[in-house]
Amino acid sequence: MSIDYSKTLNLPQTEFPMRGNLPQREPEIQKRWEEIGLYQKVQAKQKGKPKFVLHDGPPYANGDIHLGHAVNKILKDIIVKSKTMEGFDAPYVPGWDTHGLPIEQAIIKNKKINRHEIPVPEFRHMCRDYALDFIDRQRAQFKRLGVRGDWENPYITLLPAYEAAQIRVFGEMAVKGLIYKGMKPVYWCTHCETALAEAEIEYADKQSPSIYVKFQVTDGKGKLPEGASIVIWTTTPWTIPANVAIAVNPDFEYVLIDVRGEKLLIAKELAGAVLKAAGYEQELQPEASFKGAELERVKTRHPLFGRESLVVLGDHVTLDAGTGCVHTAPGHGMEDFLVGQKYGLPVLVPIDDRGKFTQEAGPFAGQFYAKANPAITEAIREAGYLLRESVMEHSYPHCWRCKNPVIFRATEQWFGSIDKIRDELLEQIKQVKWNPAWGEVRLHNMVAERQDWCISRQRVWGVPIPIFYCTDCGKELITKQTIEHVANLFAEHGSQVWFEREAADLLPEGAACQCGHTEFRKETDIMDVWFDSGSSHIAVCGGREELHWPADLYLEGSDQYRGWFNSSLTTAVAVKGRAPYKEVLSHGFVLDGEGRKMSKSLGNVVDPLKVLENLGADILRLWVASVDYRSDVRVSDSILKQVAEVYRKIRNTFRYLLGNVYDFDPAAHSVPLDQMLEIDRWALHKLEALKQRTMKAYKNYEFHVVFHDINNFCTVDMSAFYFDVLKDRVYTSAPDSLERRSAQTAMHHILVELVKLTAPILTHTADEVWQYVPGVSEESVQLTEWSEVKAEFLDKELEAKWEKILALRDEVLKALEVARKDKVIGKSLMAAVDLYPENADVLQVLEGTPRLQEVLGVSRVNLFKPGETVAADAAPYVGLSIRVRVAEGETCERCRVVTPEVGQVTEHPTLCPTCAENVKYFL
Repeated sequence: MSIDYSKTLNLPQTEFPMRGNLPQREPEIQKRWEEIGLYQKVQAKQKGKPKFVLHDGPPYANGDIHLGHAVNKILKDIIVKSKTMEGFDAPYVPGWDTHGLPIEQAIIKNKKINRHEIPVPEFRHMCRDYALDFIDRQRAQFKRLGVRGDWENPYITLLPAYEAAQIRVFGEMAVKGLIYKGMKPVYWCTHCETALAEAEIEYADKQSPSIYVKFQVTDGKGKLPEGASIVIWTTTPWTIPANVAIAVNPDFEYVLIDVRGEKLLIAKELAGAVLKAAGYEQELQPEASFKGAELERVKTRHPLFGRESLVVLGDHVTLDAGTGCVHTAPGHGMEDFLVGQKYGLPVLVPIDDRGKFTQEAGPFAGQFYAKANPAITEAIREAGYLLRESVMEHSYPHCWRCKNPVIFRATEQWFGSIDKIRDELLEQIKQVKWNPAWGEVRLHNMVAERQDWCISRQRVWGVPIPIFYCTDCGKELITKQTIEHVANLFAEHGSQVWFEREAADLLPEGAACQCGHTEFRKETDIMDVWFDSGSSHIAVCGGREELHWPADLYLEGSDQYRGWFNSSLTTAVAVKGRAPYKEVLSHGFVLDGEGRKMSKSLGNVVDPLKVLENLGADILRLWVASVDYRSDVRVSDSILKQVAEVYRKIRNTFRYLLGNVYDFDPAAHSVPLDQMLEIDRWALHKLEALKQRTMKAYKNYEFHVVFHDINNFCTVDMSAFYFDVLKDRVYTSAPDSLERRSAQTAMHHILVELVKLTAPILTHTADEVWQYVPGVSEESVQLTEWSEVKAEFLDKELEAKWEKILALRDEVLKALEVARKDKVIGKSLMAAVDLYPENADVLQVLEGTPRLQEVLGVSRVNLFKPGETVAADAAPYVGLSIRVRVAEGETCERCRVVTPEVGQVTEHPTLCPTCAENVKYFL
């Protein structure tokens, strides 16, 4: 009778698919999560456990997500899921930032409209619809990344409850005297027609005109002769019409030099460079020398308008560049403004909201400020006061929304006082845990040097500043009663009500000015969007039952030190007296594979939506986990392919484990630890050591450590060794034999724990695997927690022993590879090896290795004692000499081992005795 012995093997049997096919399978898995209400089930299960709140920094609802969004959301999801599996109640409430310039600009561009010609309420409705549309699009895209959260109940900055909370934050700051109105220079974007805060400024190179201008002395105060000139330098000729003074440093030395009949005053240290730039090569001797302090209140004539320009003293004057005599226009610079206040100088701002000169600028009226530079320079030349003109390239502030250069322009604005709470802010920064640690220094320096916060914007798509003005005396009305009344109106109707009702309909009954007047007009400015998002800790963490204040963690890109980290800290300290976060974690930017910034012009942009379509979310998630995200990270198609290969190895590990526990019932078949085979106990030790490292790495947010440890465990410990050694035992042993059940006990435990360890990162794959794991009852691996490290599984002595065994095994594998290349053998099971240990220690290791031939993957091992004659054809290796030869005997048709014992059992002439014994369980 012919027997098919392949049917008497315990071959892997599982429905778990070989290939991930992630782009198709992941949406199916996500659909199942929604059907079972996974987020709600996780939260219900964790209710009552210690809470961990990661507060989501709101992305802007304008456009599809980019790779930076993906990195940020995936990192947050890994943290939330790992914290849940660590045993915390870790809710995740996603949010969106929905007000501001970009949406206004998109509406204007897409609909080709003039916002000044459309009623404000109508224009705001367009903006709202635009933002809500992109929230829906981004929500679907974030969910496609596998991010678990309360997606049906996010926080959105345009919702009434949120806007009401923001109004109360503003009101509390106002009542404490931290909100004031003042005229001072602020960053102004002429393209966007609004003031900007420091957080909305970025720097880029710009070419500017560079001119040296002579201001003729009209009253030298007995120091300078009339007709002498003080030389200034500027890269903004357009500010010359606003000049009212020249600043000198009181401690610098200034020299008066006769240049071809003209007497010029310049700082001594800069005189040589200035005259050389002006074309005067000869050595010029000063006629007189003065300390800057001696020149105070010297009077000069403006080169274009003939008015007085006063010499003032200022410590801000440096010798870094220029002439040491600083052109001063208080309407166009903060330092100029401050020194102007000291001397009672007028604040001239001859430029309107759109950057065009007003009638105050005389002949330049109507010209755009930047385009007027040549005309102003030429006018100075014609008047005889231009000493030198050139062009220079330098770093210059730009609007980070429209990317156009900005100007300093003095206007009346609402400010949040930083000065009054600066010490508290700096103290609270010390109380926060910063990761990376340099984040503390970065934010400290920003706050220490920060000017008061300009919070007003001259736009309409945002939360209005809830201020009323008496129509009689002009005084502002802002009280607890008016704030609370407006907040309640916003909570019911949203901020749209401010633009749809008159002031009288927005005020509480009986509201009156101190002057007794009862008629008011309302403020037309809106709040800076950083005030919107900076109020989220109050509106969300302090306003939702499932969260708490302060948040345990803020996680955003490193650009948010000047943005959300900063604005949130300011409002929190102002209102609650402490930081809104216990820990701040920041990540770097995404670069291409060569370390370049991604740009469409370079064609190096990696679109996360295309990665999802081609490779799947788990590949993208695995890449995020593979990099040390706290610095800038690199990605490219080739990098993602390498990550996909790592994913394949991890998935194959799961396939092998699943395939070999298909008939294993952990409740009935588990073997006690003390009865398990030694190599299986070694595998469990390696697993528990992995758990120790990876759970610690998760706690420290070091996901690249998790990635490398799991990859190494799957490819080296498991695939390259343990699984390779197990094959004969699990495939050919009797189904219920101790040998097989011992291996299955180890593999089942490894399977369960490995799925849990990878679940925060490979969130779809882990959940898919979980559906096939025998003996588990949870609907999703996300409804489980990590188990404590089992001390009884950890065995350092066993590990040390097997490290020695593995080192010797590596030497044998090298010898087998040489024999294979020399065509002595084909597969390793064709070989028999003769081992000649160098010493007793090596002999002891080899003698103490159970099932040595299986560990080495050969059919026979002949072990000699140290000192015995070494065969001439044995080759020396580390610790022993090895002779590889063809094993004697026949190949067992079932286990493929070559042995002379094949055929000893008459009923099974093609089997070895062991297989002949085991097949009776199948026949």
